[in-house]
Amino acid sequence: MAESPLAASPYELLGVAATADDDTLRRAYRRALRAAHPDTGGSTAKFDAVQRAWELIGTPAARAAYDRGLSGNGRGAHAHGRAASGAHSDAPNWAPRPQTPRTDSRPMARSYGHPGGLAREHYLGRIREWVGRGVALPDPYDTALVRSAPADIRRILAEALAEEASARSLASLGIAFTIWHDVDAGARGFAGKLDHLVLGPTGLFAVESADFGGLVSLKRTELVGQPLAGAHPVHDLAAQAKAIQRAARVKPTALLVVVPDEQAAVPLEIGGSVRGAVVALVRRSRLASAIREGIPGSAHTGGTEVMEVRARLQQTVRFV
Repeated sequence: MAESPLAASPYELLGVAATADDDTLRRAYRRALRAAHPDTGGSTAKFDAVQRAWELIGTPAARAAYDRGLSGNGRGAHAHGRAASGAHSDAPNWAPRPQTPRTDSRPMARSYGHPGGLAREHYLGRIREWVGRGVALPDPYDTALVRSAPADIRRILAEALAEEASARSLASLGIAFTIWHDVDAGARGFAGKLDHLVLGPTGLFAVESADFGGLVSLKRTELVGQPLAGAHPVHDLAAQAKAIQRAARVKPTALLVVVPDEQAAVPLEIGGSVRGAVVALVRRSRLASAIREGIPGSAHTGGTEVMEVRARLQQTVRFV
């Protein structure tokens, strides 16, 4: 619940305002628990989430500790009054991760570009604009600040985190693979950016890293699910891949949408094909192995062909 900027707060999960009194909060918990129970039409995941929410705010002491974390810097302070900043112990860290030294000597995939860079830059601009000119913003990744920001701003940060997580996974593919991150696909903004382009002996993969904030699935050649709110991720990904194809005269063999594990019912879901590229929905933990093994139904790439495609991409790829 705490890892994604799109995750609901404990108050949202219980369906009450953060200013609700203790009796209202207790009644809301019992109501949410009944609705979430698997025997009454809920699910184990929903039931566990409600229980976790109660652990965070169900007692006066726990609630006070949680609210202190929500009453720090920025607009989030307005709901509870300004108190000393200090996030609760399980508050997520959404700041960029420093590069850690490697502890092994295995060759890593060759990687170019800055995964999540454009999204981070866009988030910082939007969050500063939302807080207001002249307002001090010592930590733009403060949990309280992020949780209180509008959904469209939180979604930008979630995009950056998703891209960075995929990049860490892709780096483990090994020296036979080459990866380009944040590739310019010829249009302005996020719609004109391809998150990752991966080339190796198992094919050429156009990859979209996403965090939709809820469960999605694949129906033929497009994702479906309530969190999408009218978006068409595979359609957009195919358009980005087509722009790369035209520029470099190379054809992607697969279009992959990668989501956090809890947002896909199965590790790897195969759909139809778009212009000869197989469409797949992949759990993040399955990403590297899916590419290393190859997507069922997609074409592999021979050794000489890999070298030719890599040379074309190196000459044509530009970064946002």
